[in-house]
Amino acid sequence: MRNAKLDKLFASITNIYIRLRKVKIRGKEIDHDMSKLRVIISFIAAHTTILKNCALYEHRSGCKDMSNEETSESKELIKIEKLTPSSREVNIIVKVVSKSQVRDVTGGDYTVRRVTDALVGDETGCVYLTLWDDNIDKINEEATICITNGYVNLFRGNMRLNIGRYGSFKLLEESPITEVNTENNLSDKRYEQERRYQPYRQPRYGGSRYGERRGYQRRRRY
Repeated sequence: MRNAKLDKLFASITNIYIRLRKVKIRGKEIDHDMSKLRVIISFIAAHTTILKNCALYEHRSGCKDMSNEETSESKELIKIEKLTPSSREVNIIVKVVSKSQVRDVTGGDYTVRRVTDALVGDETGCVYLTLWDDNIDKINEEATICITNGYVNLFRGNMRLNIGRYGSFKLLEESPITEVNTENNLSDKRYEQERRYQPYRQPRYGGSRYGERRGYQRRRRY
């Protein structure tokens, strides 16, 4: 259901924009003001759609004040048992059962980051959620969170739920989950990961004889 006030405002500014196209002020074109109006119209149109999607998603999930409305796209909430290794754009409510010990890992840029695995789930099953850095301290055991735009990947052949760079989460004050089914742990199932293809690289130096560079040949003696 669209916001009636925004629709009315959008229509009014559109009418003003059409009228001002033919108006001149002191004999000069008002291109600068027209540009501002175009920006305002685009802004209102975009946020009208966002508010529509956000209201629909809140009605379905009970997650309010989401930090990233654009990524929700009014998708329905799914249950743990429906997750697969290729799940993307995951919107789900889970309860934290336990957290493993925090460990330090070194990235490709030699920066040290903190990471831990939290066992989360609902009445249909559970899975390990990977938490990084600040999120480790924000999400505690027994907490219930609503994850938006998460995804699933494989870590050493086992499923992991991730919030990711483009995802978000919100702590819920009231939990709709009374008991977590820990017997159906999706992370216990092992999947075969496809090996990354590594193209063949020719050596920098080569030749028919040891020590010769490609493109160079020994001088013949006469």
